[in-house]
Amino acid sequence: MKKMMTAVAIAAVAMMGVVQVANADALDDIKKAGKIRIAVDLGVPPYGMTDDKMQPTGSDIETAKLLAKDWGLQFEHVPTTGASRIPSLQTGKADLVISTLSITPERAKVIDFSLGYAVLRTVIAAPKSVNVKSLADLDGKTVGTVRGTTHDTQLTKEGPKGMKLVRYEDDATEAQAFLSGQVDIFSTAELLVAPIDKKNPARQVEVKFVLDTFKLAVGVKKDETRLVEEVNKWILANLKNGKLDEIYKKFHGNGLPEVILNQK
Repeated sequence: MKKMMTAVAIAAVAMMGVVQVANADALDDIKKAGKIRIAVDLGVPPYGMTDDKMQPTGSDIETAKLLAKDWGLQFEHVPTTGASRIPSLQTGKADLVISTLSITPERAKVIDFSLGYAVLRTVIAAPKSVNVKSLADLDGKTVGTVRGTTHDTQLTKEGPKGMKLVRYEDDATEAQAFLSGQVDIFSTAELLVAPIDKKNPARQVEVKFVLDTFKLAVGVKKDETRLVEEVNKWILANLKNGKLDEIYKKFHGNGLPEVILNQK
């Protein structure tokens, strides 16, 4: 009988430990660590890139640094790509993702999102000589895209049946594929088109049409409610004081649109 009671007591203690672990959350862990690990892709200028000293910069990097500073934490940059942003949260490699991450129903099934802090337009680009004005015109064409991005998802769902998608792991690889002539038509963020054209003006790349305009949000691991709430408070405060608008204007040349500024 005594042995049975001892076993029950041990089981109860073990269960309490499980409950305590379950009750601990990401926000507590971040505060305890004194640092916050934020994933930012440096291949999507001017959101994420490196400066002339090969240091991380861009609007997403400055946004991440501002959040860390306001929370009194050390900022740790976690390198990522379009395809590895969500896995970096799921595997615990990063605490947050601030990396041109737009809100989609598919992504919302596996991670949580904050309010919007910026915007991104995705486009179809090609040389001036290529005549495409809509998704229908992509029928029978080979189109490059970046794996795991919203434009990859949109083209997969809405593109014509005769279109062939070639997926690249990141924007830099896709850009190189275009510049080397492996692909003529590709989907990308609007602001990447001009830098690509500058690298090889002979190809005369230009925006053919806009795929979509997205709110960009901070990605958070699923069910970390307190962390999402704190990020939302921080976004609203920095929209109100103008700091997020200031960062966006510094790198993009224009301020945030009303769809972001009027959030509550």
